[in-house]
Amino acid sequence: MESDGKKIKIAVNGGIGFGSKLNANQLLTISKYMDENEELELTTFQQLYIEIPESDKEEIIKEFESAGLACYPVGNYVKSLRTCNFCKGEEREGMPVAKELNKRFAGKQVPFTLKMAYTGCPIGCGEPMVSDIGVMKFKDQYNLYVGGKGKGFDAEVGMLLKEDLEPEELYEIVERIIENYSQLGKKREPFFKFWRRIGKDQLINI
Repeated sequence: MESDGKKIKIAVNGGIGFGSKLNANQLLTISKYMDENEELELTTFQQLYIEIPESDKEEIIKEFESAGLACYPVGNYVKSLRTCNFCKGEEREGMPVAKELNKRFAGKQVPFTLKMAYTGCPIGCGEPMVSDIGVMKFKDQYNLYVGGKGKGFDAEVGMLLKEDLEPEELYEIVERIIENYSQLGKKREPFFKFWRRIGKDQLINI
């Protein structure tokens, strides 16, 4: 495969499932596009960063996806959904809802990297309460948190914005939040600063 030498960084992972796992075939597929001395960067959001030839980007992404890998842009986009391990089961912990959230929102362009997280029970292994947007399944419904910040001296737990949501209600509100952030957020304005600036009512009602 010929290339002009210019590379682009993409993020990959194994998609939404029982834990953050990659199989041998996926690792072999990734390694085809790495030199002997190159390294993979593992992020805190369950992604691997790899640099691939920009001229062959579409072809390589198709190859990755055929191996069961999910691929995402790197930069000012909604990150792929960080999740718990679904240790109590797919249906009980709402894996279909997590997959739908990831499908709908991961990769959307925003003013600054936006982190979403999901957990299937109140133990909170997916860390939704210290993410920009967090979802926690409680019994058969979903609670939505916003404005969490997991790093720095000003780290704080997110605010409970809505509770006891049905899946479609959840998708609609998250979509509205991300659209408002995309349209009204300042360039490179982190979500927690945007949230503080405009407040709860404007966040979802504009």
